[in-house]
Amino acid sequence: MKTGFKRATVPLALLTLTTLTAAGCGGDSGAESKKVTVWMYPVIMDPKANTAYWDGIEKGFEAREKGVDLRIEQLPWENRDQKLATAFGSGKGPDVVLLGPDQIPQYQANGAIQPVDRAIEEARSAFRPNALEAMSQDGKVYAAPIYHTVTSTLYNKKLLEKAGITEPPATWDAIRAAAPKLKQAGASTLDYSASNEASLNMSFYPLLWQAGGKVFDDGGGKAAFNGPEGVEALTFLVDLYKSGAVPKSAMNNANLFTDQALGKQQVAMGYTNTPADAVLAEKAWGKGNVIVGPALTGPGKQVCFGMPGGLGINARSKNVTGAEKFIAYMVEPAQIESMGRAGGFFSPRTDVTVPNDSTYAKEYQEALEHTYPGEPNPAARQLMALISPEIQAALTGKKSPKAALDAAAAEADELLARQR
Repeated sequence: MKTGFKRATVPLALLTLTTLTAAGCGGDSGAESKKVTVWMYPVIMDPKANTAYWDGIEKGFEAREKGVDLRIEQLPWENRDQKLATAFGSGKGPDVVLLGPDQIPQYQANGAIQPVDRAIEEARSAFRPNALEAMSQDGKVYAAPIYHTVTSTLYNKKLLEKAGITEPPATWDAIRAAAPKLKQAGASTLDYSASNEASLNMSFYPLLWQAGGKVFDDGGGKAAFNGPEGVEALTFLVDLYKSGAVPKSAMNNANLFTDQALGKQQVAMGYTNTPADAVLAEKAWGKGNVIVGPALTGPGKQVCFGMPGGLGINARSKNVTGAEKFIAYMVEPAQIESMGRAGGFFSPRTDVTVPNDSTYAKEYQEALEHTYPGEPNPAARQLMALISPEIQAALTGKKSPKAALDAAAAEADELLARQR
C-alpha cells in the first residue's frame, strides 16, 4: 500500500522502467500483479482539486478491491502522444491510460491496446451511442468513456439587439441574413479560428459536418473533405470572411476566447464554444448578455464537436483483471457523476446526469445529442497540418475554395497512401 498520491516527476526513461516493475508489466515472473498503474492527465483544471479527486478514487477503489494496489500517476499533456508511444513501443507503460478517440486507431492498429468490452459489460447499454462509437474500432470498444465534452453556439445578446436581431441565428441561412445587420451595427457575425495552431475539430470540421461532408472516405484511405459538401462549407466561410462577417483577427486565433474578437465583443457569435467559454463571457460581457443556443444547423445536419475521454488497457498489462476491475469501477454512476462534478464535464451515460448549477447547463446538456467526435484515423492529426494552410489561402483569396481543398486532398492522399 502506498502512502499518498503519486505525481510523475521523473524522466520518461526512469518512469517507464519504474512502471515496468511496479505495474507488473514484465516483473512478476508469471504471476499476475496485484498492482494497477494508471496514467492520468490534468483533466481537472485546479491542480489541488485534481490531486484530491484521484487520491479519493485510489482510496475508494482499494477499499472495495482488497489487496489491489492502485497507483494513479499524473503526467502532463505536453508530449503526451510521444511519451505514450515510447512506453508502448518498448513493451512498458501503464496498465490503464486515459485516451481520446483520435488516439485509438493508431494504438489499436499497432496492437498497443486491447478491448475493454468485458470491463463495461454491465454498463454498456447505458452509454450514449455516440460516446461508445467514438471509442470503438472494428466493432470493439477500446476505451471506456468516463466523461464527455461538448461545444455549442454562444451569442452576445447586446450585439444582436443593437443590430435589431431578436432571434439568435441558429442556421447558416440565418447567419447570412444577420451579417449585413450586424455589420451596419459595427460588429462581425461569426467567430472563427484560422491559425495553424487551431484544431480543425473546433473550427472547419464542424462546418464540414454540418454541410453533410466527411474528412475521410468510408474506407479511411482517401480524403473526402474536398467533395461538394466541403467546398460548400469553405465557400460559406470565405464569403463571410470577405464581407467582414468573420473578423480579420480570425487568421491569428487558435480556438481562444479571451483577448480575441468574441471575448472583446467585436463579433456576435461563436459555434464551437465550451461551457468554460460561457463562464468567461459572463465575466466579460455581463451575465444578462450571454445566450447559449443549440448546435448550429447547416444544409446537411445539426452537429457540434464534442468527445468522450476514456480509459484504455495496455495490451501487455500483467494485471488485466485488475485493470478491468478499475475501469468497471470508474464507469459506475457514482464515479461518472463525481468525475463530471470535479472536472465540469457531462455524462457519457444516458442514465446519469451530472448536477450542474450553471445557468447554461440545460443548453449544453441538450447539445450532447448532437455531438460528433470526428472520424478516427491514424493520420487525423497530420491531416490538419495539411488542410489549415489551404483554408488560409482560400480566406485570403489566393485560391478558390475548391482549389484549396483539392490541393490539401492531394497531399492528404499521398500521406494516407504511405501509411497503408
